[in-house]
Amino acid sequence: MPTTRVPRVPAEERLFSLVLALLSTESGLTKSEILANVQGYRQRFTPGGDNASLERQFERDKDDVRDLGIPLETIETPGAAGNNQTLRYRIPKGEYDLPLDVRFTPDESALLSLAAMAWREGALSNDSRRALLKVRSAGGDEAVGGIGTAAYAPRLRARDAGFEPLRSALDRAAAVRFDYITPGEHQARRRELHPLALVQHGGRWMLTAYEPSTDGVKNYLLSRIVGPVSQFAVGQHPAPAGAGERALAELDRIWAERTATIAVAAGSDAERRLGRRRDTTVGDPGVLLVHYVDPQILAEELAAFGPEVHVLEPQDLRERVTARLRGLVADHSEGADLG
Repeated sequence: MPTTRVPRVPAEERLFSLVLALLSTESGLTKSEILANVQGYRQRFTPGGDNASLERQFERDKDDVRDLGIPLETIETPGAAGNNQTLRYRIPKGEYDLPLDVRFTPDESALLSLAAMAWREGALSNDSRRALLKVRSAGGDEAVGGIGTAAYAPRLRARDAGFEPLRSALDRAAAVRFDYITPGEHQARRRELHPLALVQHGGRWMLTAYEPSTDGVKNYLLSRIVGPVSQFAVGQHPAPAGAGERALAELDRIWAERTATIAVAAGSDAERRLGRRRDTTVGDPGVLLVHYVDPQILAEELAAFGPEVHVLEPQDLRERVTARLRGLVADHSEGADLG
């Protein structure tokens, strides 16, 4: 008997469906309820069977949702403290609603959806993805429906342009060639790599690949690939089994080891968003301990908050943020009439 092929649901659709499901409940949903009913999980869920890999996917998705600044809460069932199987998850709608003075007409909502479709072959920033998720989920309860409505399939795509050719290269056991801008640099350099896995960590898609020129395995942000991805040596470089799991485990190890101490302005956007990052802890009043993988990527995020943040340590990260802010000032000062 032929095996039924499970349809592939893009990660962005799965995350969007998860957000909508958790917004639609006041009491929260258990992990088993989510896996059995929410688009992107239910297709792979086996009632009474082994769903270990699906549960690990849900744990990573929870982290990605929180990394986007969405307030996902965990609620313990009375009398069952510490039992992970009875934990319930929800997103408090009041904390995720748009401001009261922001409303969209049907035409405006349609235009926003069209804008998301126009970006389907490009890369949305975290801010853009967060905004689109919030707008799409603000349509009211009638737009959400019950979590059992299996036909509901959001069409928000925020993948980077290199995703599909890289996935194809993995399927075809091919090497790839593309131009890549290393974080902290401004000029792209040509890379020739043997892809090992495509993984999503901290809300970003990454390619884990072996680079023959340096004889090392590295991670490459898809958002930093410049221009087209070409394939060569098709069939000659199959990825080893379990490469994706090993890549995520290594990223999690780095994430756990690297921390930064950051002072944030009280009541600021920086305080809210950084405070909701996975594993962030609060030290002294107004001081957060945040985890990260790449210091340059974190420096770019922190610089975007401007005066709302001040890096206390490590020194290397403080210098990176300072250099980026000085560069921004220089870029906007050239040619300006300062008289």
